[in-house]
Amino acid sequence: MVIAVLADIVGSRKLRDRESAQRVLDETIARVERDLPLAAQPLTPTVGDEQQGVYRELEDALVSLLMIQLRLPEGIAFRFGVGIGEVRPVESVHRELADGPGWYAAREAIDIVHARESRAVPRTRTWIVGAPGQDEVMQSTITASNAYLLVRDELVGAMSERERRLAYGRLVGHSQQELATQEGISQPSVSKALRNAGAAALLEGVAALRGGGE
Repeated sequence: MVIAVLADIVGSRKLRDRESAQRVLDETIARVERDLPLAAQPLTPTVGDEQQGVYRELEDALVSLLMIQLRLPEGIAFRFGVGIGEVRPVESVHRELADGPGWYAAREAIDIVHARESRAVPRTRTWIVGAPGQDEVMQSTITASNAYLLVRDELVGAMSERERRLAYGRLVGHSQQELATQEGISQPSVSKALRNAGAAALLEGVAALRGGGE
C-alpha cells in the first residue's frame, strides 16, 4: 500500500508574506519529521502552493498530518488530500510530474476538502480517497477514517494556538510540567487547557492509530 498526500495552503492568496509562510511550513514539516519520522517522502513544495508527500501506511499519514496541524501557528494552515494507490516514481527534481492512481485519488480528495470547507463543514482539512480497485476491507477503512477525520479536524480547528502547542507537546512525550515551563504558566493551567480543548481524545486517537489503544 502506498499513501500519496497532496497539501495546499489555506488562504494562500491572503497571506501578507508568502515567502515567510513557506519557511514556517518547511520548518514545521522538518520539526514533525524529527520528532516522529513517519514519511517515506516528507511533504515537499512542488508548484504553486502545493506540496507532495508519500507514506507507507495510512496510519502513519494520519498521525503525521495531525502533528503538522497542531504545530502550525495561527494564520497558517494546510488542507490535505490523501490518496491510496500506486504512485509512479519520478526524479526528485521533477516531483511536480508525479503520476499514478494514488496521486489522482489524492487530487480528488483535496477537491472534496475544498467543497466541504465551502459548505457545512468549514473546518474540514483532511480527506481520503482510494484509487479504483481497493478491496472491501480498505473501502471500509477509508469510510471509517474519513468519519474520524471530520471530527478530528473540527476539534483541532476549534483549538487556540496555545492549545495546539500543548497537545503537540503531550503527543511527543513532554510532561505537563515541562510544557508549563515552556509556556510560562502553571501545570494546573496546562491541565485545564488540555482538558477544555479535548486533547485527551486526540492523544487516545493517535495511540489507537499506532496500535497502542487496546
